[in-house]
Amino acid sequence: MLVMGVCLFTACDEDNDSNPTVSNPTTFVLNTPAIANAVIDLANSGKINVTCSQPDYGFPASTDYSLEASLNADMSDAFEVVPAQNSATLSIDAASLAATITEKLQAKGKTEYDFPVNVKVYLRAKAVQVTAYGDAVEGSEILSNIVELPQVLVEYSLPPVTTPEQIYVIGGFNEWKWDTAPAMVPVHSAPNVFWRMVWIDDAGIKFNTEKAWNGNELGYDKVVIGGDLAGEIQKNDDGNIKSTKPGWYLVIATTSVAGGKVVYNIDFNKPDVWLMGPVTPAAAWAEQEAGCSFDVPTTKDGDFVSPAFSHPSNEDSGLRAYVKIPGFDWWKSEFMVFDKKLVYRGAGNDQQRIVVAAGQKLYINFANDTGDIK
Repeated sequence: MLVMGVCLFTACDEDNDSNPTVSNPTTFVLNTPAIANAVIDLANSGKINVTCSQPDYGFPASTDYSLEASLNADMSDAFEVVPAQNSATLSIDAASLAATITEKLQAKGKTEYDFPVNVKVYLRAKAVQVTAYGDAVEGSEILSNIVELPQVLVEYSLPPVTTPEQIYVIGGFNEWKWDTAPAMVPVHSAPNVFWRMVWIDDAGIKFNTEKAWNGNELGYDKVVIGGDLAGEIQKNDDGNIKSTKPGWYLVIATTSVAGGKVVYNIDFNKPDVWLMGPVTPAAAWAEQEAGCSFDVPTTKDGDFVSPAFSHPSNEDSGLRAYVKIPGFDWWKSEFMVFDKKLVYRGAGNDQQRIVVAAGQKLYINFANDTGDIK
């Protein structure tokens, strides 16, 4: 037993002597690529390869490498161009790099017309020792030297910006619930123009192209305010679009693209609703005929009520109603009640004709898109 114990102690001593000593590296080299001083045309490049040496951890440790790029020599706006990988050869996707650079230059005021541009791009690698399970070893991360690519040619590389196909409105009128947020109505033949009758009070409203709180909401500071009643529209403490005179507004959203961004011009007009067709006093199909506007409710859930029909309608020439969008014919923003449901024509085809009798009235509730004829 004494002999065996001596052997065991001897074996342990020899084992410890052969274990590697782990060290914290102080240098990590990113090699300057051979093409560094040439013009690097990202539009005509597939991959840009750079290499780095393994940091000296005292033994051949399993290491992950990643690569950052920046438009600033101090790497103050660094962004990742190659995610962590085991290989010390790092391949930059030229198209992805061009898109990110375009986005950053655009944020600094560049427009599509300023491209192509020649910029300096700075690269820096990062290494970290990892365990057999791929977890980073704490305290083992190290950054490389910075390599400059002095001539990187960048074409405008962002996808074309298009106006939204839909806009939703939310606000105090529906207790800020996206599931009941109404869609604005497209103006016929004008895919960039929308309208909606909206009740606006001190709580205000916001817009979005999705039914979600996703950071893309459009409050007062993100739209251009206009329209006949623009003087009644202000920003509240939450950045919402509020009214100093709570009530109904005909809200018209006109979208356009400028400087690579969608611009939202929001007009706030009088909430006028009009009758059209054979039921009007003149039955002359004239827009905004005198005596043909609806009474406007003073509550957010009240009905808009038409004047009594002067004449009956028939299946060939039925009852029609609309709001007037400046610059567009009346029928491009018309709507009708079918089975007590308010249906907007929008971008669709001509609506079914409704037969009514003289003396009846049209009732419309824009709060819940219902209505009646009685």
